[in-house]
Amino acid sequence: MTIISSIIISILITGLALLVLYLVQKLPIDSTMKQMAQIVAVVVGVVSLLSYLDVF
Repeated sequence: MTIISSIIISILITGLALLVLYLVQKLPIDSTMKQMAQIVAVVVGVVSLLSYLDVF
């Protein structure tokens, strides 16, 4: 894989994680559930980015 495609895919993964975090903020649930959903979204985003970069 070239460096440019690696950069583009990592930017897309980051953008998708930010979109999910934004959408979680718009959910009509209580603040504790929002915080738990945000933590899950961040963990999934970081794990997918690290697995794409072959850290795992």
